[in-house]
Amino acid sequence: MTSRGTSEGRLSDPGLAQSLWDRLPRFVRNGSKGVWGAYAQLTNRRRLLPDVIIIGTQRSGTTSLYKYLVQHPAIGHAITKELRFFDLNYHRGVAWYRSRFPSARYADRIRRTRGLDLICIESSPDYMFHPHAPRRAAETVPDTKLIVMLRNPVDRAYSHYWHQAARGFESLSFQEAIDREPERLAGELAKMLADERYVSFERHHHSYLARGVYVDQLMAWMEGFPRDRFLIQDSEEFFSGPSTVFKRVLDFLEVPDFDVPRYEKFNAFGSGQMDAETRSRLVEYFRPYNQRLFRYLGRHFDWDR
Repeated sequence: MTSRGTSEGRLSDPGLAQSLWDRLPRFVRNGSKGVWGAYAQLTNRRRLLPDVIIIGTQRSGTTSLYKYLVQHPAIGHAITKELRFFDLNYHRGVAWYRSRFPSARYADRIRRTRGLDLICIESSPDYMFHPHAPRRAAETVPDTKLIVMLRNPVDRAYSHYWHQAARGFESLSFQEAIDREPERLAGELAKMLADERYVSFERHHHSYLARGVYVDQLMAWMEGFPRDRFLIQDSEEFFSGPSTVFKRVLDFLEVPDFDVPRYEKFNAFGSGQMDAETRSRLVEYFRPYNQRLFRYLGRHFDWDR
């Protein structure tokens, strides 16, 4: 388990305040985000940092996996699924990040009442693609475990496209969007590297192909974390056999076995089948990147179709 810091903050009576808050019904605590935010900031020093982060990739089953995991009695979660700390909210500071998580008192109560060691989780799948996130995470939570869901990059790109179209961020056809991607993304990475506060709309919304070059992203993350801190999972296997993969994740996290009542799919987007010619073109586009990834990991995923 990681050392997550549990020193007390300077409250008039932090123990009493924590106890009263924890006794409130969960729906009250969850429904009072403004009150929670203020309270959590005051008690941030008594709160935990994540033991595990789902860092990516976007449109690869991360929401479903997260929804399954937070049902486990030994897993505590952040106030929202995607804190986006290591990409969008880093300027808020570690105290803000810590304030989003459960308290040390809550972890103690879980240990006393259920005999379980609480682990904390967050899931922000944009971390995988962000150029500054690996270094920031390695400096802040060097002992955390990292889960990576890797989907066939062709299917991931198509799902990403429909997700953006549904949200009103894409008006082009899929073919036009991937043709114009180099133009849209030109110079954006350089701007991000030059200014850590720069937020790239184009890289976030229109990076259909760029996000599928997994090998470079994983290499950046593995510069700061040893390989045994990673669980890298093929999304296609997860989609076809969620219970098997879920148990594998629980083993990786070293928590007791647990059965999810229903393996529902969350946050899925798509619209029909991709044009066969476009698909063939993208398979060839990603082939050299995939081969580099397979050599780097020493594993092969069935993505060449």
